[in-house]
Amino acid sequence: MIETTQLAPGYRIPRIVRGGWQLAGDHGPVDRERAIDEIGAFVEAGLNTVDGADIYTGVEALYGEFNVRRRARGLAPLQVHTKCVPDFDDLARVDAAYVRRIVDRSLQRLNAERLDLVQFHWWDYRVPGWVEAAQTLAALQREGKIAHLGGTNFDTPHTLAMLDAGVPLVAMQVQYSLLDRRPANALVPQGGARGVQLLCYGTLAGGFFSERWLGAAEPGAELTNRSLIKYKLVIDDFGGWGAFQQLLQALKAIGDKHGTGIASVATRWVLDQPGVAAAIVGARYADHLAQTLAVFALKLDDDDRARLAPLLAAHPGPEGDTYTLERDKGGRHGRIMKYNLNKS
Repeated sequence: MIETTQLAPGYRIPRIVRGGWQLAGDHGPVDRERAIDEIGAFVEAGLNTVDGADIYTGVEALYGEFNVRRRARGLAPLQVHTKCVPDFDDLARVDAAYVRRIVDRSLQRLNAERLDLVQFHWWDYRVPGWVEAAQTLAALQREGKIAHLGGTNFDTPHTLAMLDAGVPLVAMQVQYSLLDRRPANALVPQGGARGVQLLCYGTLAGGFFSERWLGAAEPGAELTNRSLIKYKLVIDDFGGWGAFQQLLQALKAIGDKHGTGIASVATRWVLDQPGVAAAIVGARYADHLAQTLAVFALKLDDDDRARLAPLLAAHPGPEGDTYTLERDKGGRHGRIMKYNLNKS
């Protein structure tokens, strides 16, 4: 049984959304035909919603091609969540025309008349124009080019400011995991009171939440995958490799008890948190689809939560509001980001 939730009136999504960043090629070559073909396996299993972005090279076009083929067969299209991410170097020049170009390009790539959800991101709050850009997206929504609006990686005050400016956000996409619980500090209670639900990435810490890393030596310079480098920094903030190994051991014990794996337990924990609409789980192909679906059969009990509680209390993880550490372009987290990917 696939769990679903209502993200907005008349718009329902599964509580696991397939992430599309692995299809952008940053994790290695992608077999485009295989990727398009195997999207169908997710849809047939009930996972009919995907996450993408204007800055994920080739991903919107891939989803668009899948939907062209699907409509030709008289089948319901894939629900696609995309993003509007102006380049860092362009922020001072972003105007209504700039935002409209991004949206029109996404419509063209996706072969769509209306975008299901557009999630807005702004790299630097110190550069003015982010409220106006969000208001342009709201105008495009009123014109019928966008069905629903969300944000990506905004902290609580700036999320509330957009709402106050009349931008009808229904979701905020943020990093949320056992390692990084910053959304619970302020965004969940304050944004949730205004109807903003969370779409959560980083649930599996780029794959660190798996049996592969249980008992493994701490990785160092050999990490070349940018996603793993990113989440290794989060592990460091959580308390280091030793603390992470303790967490993996606890998750393995819980998984063994329920007949499932570490990844399922880590995902289930996030889905059980207040304010969470869905977890975004990345996949290039359908190889791990059965493991992903196993999350829906898992119910954590009081003993499971009690096993995790002392570890989480001892290791609160990154501090502050959502994405605050990452906004320091010269800091540990900010230095690994790519800021100018919105190619025309």
